[in-house]
Amino acid sequence: MAENISTNIEQFLLFLESRGRSKNTVTNYRVDLEQFREYLLRQGISDVSGIDSQSVRVYLSNIIGFGIAKSSAARKLSAVRGFIRWLSSREVLDYGVAAGLKGPKLPSSLPRALSFEETEKLLTEGPENGKHYQRDRLILELLYGSGLRVSELIDLNWENIETDQRMIRVFGKGSKERLVPFGPGVKKLLEDWKLLSKEGTKGPLFLSEKGAERLTVRTVHRLVQRAALRVGIYGVSPHTLRHCFATHLLERGAPLRVVQELLGHESIAATQRYLSITAEQMKRSYMEYHPRAHE
Repeated sequence: MAENISTNIEQFLLFLESRGRSKNTVTNYRVDLEQFREYLLRQGISDVSGIDSQSVRVYLSNIIGFGIAKSSAARKLSAVRGFIRWLSSREVLDYGVAAGLKGPKLPSSLPRALSFEETEKLLTEGPENGKHYQRDRLILELLYGSGLRVSELIDLNWENIETDQRMIRVFGKGSKERLVPFGPGVKKLLEDWKLLSKEGTKGPLFLSEKGAERLTVRTVHRLVQRAALRVGIYGVSPHTLRHCFATHLLERGAPLRVVQELLGHESIAATQRYLSITAEQMKRSYMEYHPRAHE
């Protein structure tokens, strides 16, 4: 008999509640298992009998591929392993599916993800008061709030920004186009910057000191590092903020596929593209899961 994954997740959560697990634990397990379910559906697995060791390992590898915090990866592994063991206790799955599951080690090349509190401090207290304050605030907020690569940031034109819709048309690697949302705080900064820069509604969003060329990658790196040092955070680069963007979304339960689209990644490990994500779906997920989506 077919065993629906969603139904079994709900039954498992009820089982946890009956065993006296805290409300917070049950809530976290719900987020993690819904993320797991969403991944399985993309693989064409809608029945629990289709879950096997390989699908679980690839799922965990995909999460680690984003550089999610070890503690969060361990929690997600615990949720999946507990769910599978519960299924095996009901003889729906073989117990061996969960045997030997270990969270992959983080590659040393991945940057450290700042906590949300550290990120918040960097964004609000890091920019130096002075003539570049508004520009630097906007740059930091765009790197974190929309997960842009530094090259994508400096290539932005005013024409790429839909202020009312709070969406940016980004041209990533290979000139691949994607839409990325931003929060109301960034909208206000963009409106202030437009008035301050007096550049109108066309041309580069950020110009160099002399105003003849675009801001350079080196300048953006330098301003991010200086902002971080002012609040006592070391080893931060523009990519760190992009990394935090993805990590914080994933830690709060955003679907892997949506985060992939927001980042403009070609693939997550070996995961195939099974879903067509619309701009509205991305915006809705962003608004639901990004820490600063309503600020």
